[in-house]
Amino acid sequence: MLARIAAFAAGLLVSASAFAASTGDLQQAGVDLGNQASLQRGAQLYMNYCAGCHSLKYLRYSRIAEDLDLTEEQVMENLNLTGAKFGEHVLVAMPEEHATEWFGKMPPDLSLIARSRGSDWVYTYLKSFYLDESRPLGWNNKLFPNASMPNPLWELQGLQHAIHGEPDVTGEPTVVGLEVTRAGTMAPAEFDQAVRDITAFLEYAGEPAALKRQSMGVWVVLFLALLTFLLYLVKTEYWRDVK
Repeated sequence: MLARIAAFAAGLLVSASAFAASTGDLQQAGVDLGNQASLQRGAQLYMNYCAGCHSLKYLRYSRIAEDLDLTEEQVMENLNLTGAKFGEHVLVAMPEEHATEWFGKMPPDLSLIARSRGSDWVYTYLKSFYLDESRPLGWNNKLFPNASMPNPLWELQGLQHAIHGEPDVTGEPTVVGLEVTRAGTMAPAEFDQAVRDITAFLEYAGEPAALKRQSMGVWVVLFLALLTFLLYLVKTEYWRDVK
């Protein structure tokens, strides 16, 4: 019993340290859900570089078309890479047994990643991969150390290496910065925008209704202002007769 309690406590400490490491200095994503072009670019980038492993099981292709002002033909030709039907959810084509063999487990669904972690975290995470020969897949992540996935955007970003600082209490070298040592197909500013677009799409995927809520918000405020004015006139007329 004592051994189990000790193991459980050790697990909590490891989880706490991992969480602390994963919430380090975050870069500002600066996403704009009102920028439809950014959402459309983000959808295409996500499908090309992320959807092979990660599903969006709470989002349908038809909903993407409706919210992002795309036709069914555009969605089916450019965003649907699995052969799913227009009204089906965004799932991955990779069989679970292959995922377990390659990654140890099925990569997580990302429908709610932006809501659970925050857009700044997603943006920073996607920019924080670096080459690390000690890892099974050859990649590590400064924001989320020992993440068990490679950099999906390395062709766009280029190859990034860690800048090491003083060793920590365990003797392991700390990562104080990152440096692109081999350029990718995108310039740094262009890559930042691409990551911002993916982040914006994931923020939308976490709450698709947010787009309509924001567009309706202005009209709701105007209605409430008009209603307040009319009620003020009614109140003024009523108290005029009372006096």
